Amino acid sequence: MFAHRTEWPLDPNPLSRAVARRRNQGLPVLDLTESNPTRCGFNYDSKRILGALAKPTALLYQPEARGPLAAREAVAGYYAERGVLLDPGQIFLTASTSEAYSYLFRLLANPGDGVLVPRPSYPLFDFLAGLSDLEIIPYPLAYEGGWRIDLDELASRLARADRRSTRPRALVVVHPNNPTGSLVHASERTGLMELCHKHNLALIADEVFSDYILPANGPLARSRAPGEPRLEAAQRPSSHAGLNEILAFTLSGLSKVAALPQMKLAWIVVNGPAGVRSRAIERLEIIADTYLSVSTPIAAALPELLETRRAVQPQISTRLKENLTELDRQLNSSARLTRLEVEGGWYAVLRLPGAVGPEGRIDRGDAGSPECSDDDFVSALAREEGVLVHPGHFYEFTSDGHLVLSLITPKPVFAEGLRSILRRVDA
Repeated sequence: MFAHRTEWPLDPNPLSRAVARRRNQGLPVLDLTESNPTRCGFNYDSKRILGALAKPTALLYQPEARGPLAAREAVAGYYAERGVLLDPGQIFLTASTSEAYSYLFRLLANPGDGVLVPRPSYPLFDFLAGLSDLEIIPYPLAYEGGWRIDLDELASRLARADRRSTRPRALVVVHPNNPTGSLVHASERTGLMELCHKHNLALIADEVFSDYILPANGPLARSRAPGEPRLEAAQRPSSHAGLNEILAFTLSGLSKVAALPQMKLAWIVVNGPAGVRSRAIERLEIIADTYLSVSTPIAAALPELLETRRAVQPQISTRLKENLTELDRQLNSSARLTRLEVEGGWYAVLRLPGAVGPEGRIDRGDAGSPECSDDDFVSALAREEGVLVHPGHFYEFTSDGHLVLSLITPKPVFAEGLRSILRRVDA
């Protein structure tokens, strides 16, 4: 009766069962996975936000496939502050970045084609690709004192894919990546562009976290090309929205930029050589016009809602740095749990004892056997300590023994939860 694409495993996993059991018993849960900023104690300009939703234009329905011009001009202004000049005609509004991905997968690929996505990364890609009848082709992020895109392995996988029936049509980068917090640096971007050009791929750049950059940190310096600087917290990474050498699509939205996930508004920026960019825009316009999913009141409010980022982003950046500092302070007392380097975003990755092989690579082929699996650890942690963290396999880590924590968690909860994690590891 149901389509094969919806045949997902629906039984609760051990972690979900452990958390549900504690809550049913009325026991506390310290949630170190919280990623909803509206539940993290930040101060919003409520009057301005609610006032933006009361505009008279919200009462008039004038459907536009790309979204109202005033809203797209506001998005162009956001990028202009980052040194990227855009024509509003390059911008399409969507209800979410998930919807933006579905538009682009429909635009670029036929059923059975492939999409290259990084590993580790956000697990939603598997669902979005599956709903468009596409195959996921993972490519690795390697960790050697810092994260990097393994361009050699990516090239090898593209070469193998070219000999199979699954044809790659797009390459996804997340900048900064979720959950590793790694950026696409200049030397990596050059390599990616060369591969896209060689294999006739479109580049899809997810930049939802790009306003949140952390100071240089981590146990070892990241390997960089000669002369390539390390970003400091005050700097923002260069956006793919200014990339015109290849067909490229840049995604972002209010969910992270203004910490307003409930407003359900995101966007796509279309770039590339003039001819192919025009053809992409023509086709995207038909896709967008078919759905017309963007809410008129939210689109009308977008210029004001974007401005509220100036008040909330500093609060989030402060929370990120404070929780990262607290994390490192507590880790100084434990020789068994380590943190991996993070350059941006809202997450930190911890490594359980024995999770990495002698060369320090996140790779199942090289990794040693962990003392316990991340699944076992997080389930016991939730069941016995009431602390919720995500196991690394949720994000497609290719070796066991990694934990993912949200750095926007309220500070008292974050600090107390960390103490419980360290007690359990050291015990």
